[in-house]
Amino acid sequence: MAVTRFPPKKDAELLTWSDNFDQKITATPVVFGLTAPMAVAYNLLHVDFAAKYALATNANTNSATNIGNKNSAKEALLYGTGGTGGAWELVNIIQAAPGTTDDMRRELALRTPDREQTPAPIPGTAPDLSIVSTMGRVVKIRLRDQAKPDNRGKPDKTQGATILYHVGEAAPSEVAQWVFLQNTSKTILDVEIPASVAAGSKVWFSAFWFNAKKQTSPSAIPEHTRVVDGLAQAA
Repeated sequence: MAVTRFPPKKDAELLTWSDNFDQKITATPVVFGLTAPMAVAYNLLHVDFAAKYALATNANTNSATNIGNKNSAKEALLYGTGGTGGAWELVNIIQAAPGTTDDMRRELALRTPDREQTPAPIPGTAPDLSIVSTMGRVVKIRLRDQAKPDNRGKPDKTQGATILYHVGEAAPSEVAQWVFLQNTSKTILDVEIPASVAAGSKVWFSAFWFNAKKQTSPSAIPEHTRVVDGLAQAA
């Protein structure tokens, strides 16, 4: 069975990871940049967590007290007693040890360094832009990932979005005719129609995603509102 990489999120996965980690560092602590006393101390934490986890997950013994004891043992396993000797400290020592190889990291189910930084891809799809509400000159805009419309966040490897606007009866097809409004890392945000835009004007909004290298996606299909007597109203 595959061992989840450290740090596992679920208690059961942590127990499996810790059992593997404990066996390996107990057998050859020096190989992993540790000492025998470190391995012995960790073994005690592991055994304690395993015993209390068993009590907390047994239908006959999963009392509030036993669950609390399990949580305390988990905390000690991860962070040690008095802040030393726990999994985090030993993992950091192993990761920093000069003799630690990627094969050894995989053996202990630790993260391996990304030696070749994978470049962020150019955002391939435009944001799905919608106007949620308006109040005065403040317009609430929502951006969604077209590829994952149920995801409220930005597309993977995307750093943010650029919001553009245009004043006119029709949305322009040329990017040069749009005016920069702001950059944002949010997908739901309030933008303000500039005071220089006259009442009665139709205001269009569009946007595009950008990555860390400022490479951009196609532009969103424009949406518009109209400024009437100083109030922005959905058209």
